[in-house]
Amino acid sequence: MKMICFIILFISTQQTFAHPGVGIVVDSKNNIYYTDLEHVWKLTPDGKKSIAVRKVHTHELYIDANDNLYGEHLWYNGERINTWGHYVWCFRNNNKLDTVKGPSAGFLKDYSFVRDKNENMYWVKRDTISSFKKKSSDGNISVLLTGKFTDVRWMHTTKKGIIYFIDLDDLYKINTTGKLLLIAKNISGNTPAFSIYGGKHSLMGIWSDSVENIYVANFSGQVVKRISKDGKEENFVYSNTPWSPTGGAFDNNGNLWLLEYSLTNKARVRKIIPSEFNKAETAPVIINNYILPVSIIAIIFLAVIFLRRFLFNKKNKRIISLA
Repeated sequence: MKMICFIILFISTQQTFAHPGVGIVVDSKNNIYYTDLEHVWKLTPDGKKSIAVRKVHTHELYIDANDNLYGEHLWYNGERINTWGHYVWCFRNNNKLDTVKGPSAGFLKDYSFVRDKNENMYWVKRDTISSFKKKSSDGNISVLLTGKFTDVRWMHTTKKGIIYFIDLDDLYKINTTGKLLLIAKNISGNTPAFSIYGGKHSLMGIWSDSVENIYVANFSGQVVKRISKDGKEENFVYSNTPWSPTGGAFDNNGNLWLLEYSLTNKARVRKIIPSEFNKAETAPVIINNYILPVSIIAIIFLAVIFLRRFLFNKKNKRIISLA
């Protein structure tokens, strides 16, 4: 009975889970910066860890060619007024912190941390017909592509300006001529521990390596997917419970720095050297997307039975209705 109570509590807490951050970047000196949604942390090549930017709730990060670090701070103003606010900050290479946009009400719009080597900025305006937009370094805004999608989520651009984005469970590409291509379909999977985070949070961060292979963090499946330039898909790196990948970045030596979040929304970074690729950590069991929800329904059914018995009024010998 205690176990069923734990399961009910676990499910209810996961439903209110704030989706994790994907932001992790590497500067020219091989310093690593990553978000845990409370601070932005810095890891130096010799292993020292410190807070780079305090008390900022940012999901994404961007670092430019001059090692200036960009992120946002997003906050909720409480249930009474039920509004949000944000501003964009820059932690400059001289360790000075500046506000570069805002503070403003609502969520970030017409601005992005997805940029190419020429400082062109890319984002999507989500609507019935979504628009992918580009703001060039001279400030000119253009529409690259419009289309109807299921649920556009995270985006990534290579140095050459090729855009990759997640549409629920699928990975798409917009090439430099504006052509849309489906790269990989239904690449999400679930494990028992992280299946509750499926749907819009199943696939998280996207990044690329020096030869432009693409990597996608399958958060609900505890695995990083690699899609090569020729379209080959493979499981690249696994995470073990209670951890799962949300983002990654390669340093100048080819090591992968993997951002992982736990079941309790804690963050850590794991360094994976090239010799450990494709075999780092033990592979978790990944269950078919359609089978797993049945097991969750069974758990809920057993929980309802337990609650009915728990609420049995012994004095009156009757069941108290749960309706």
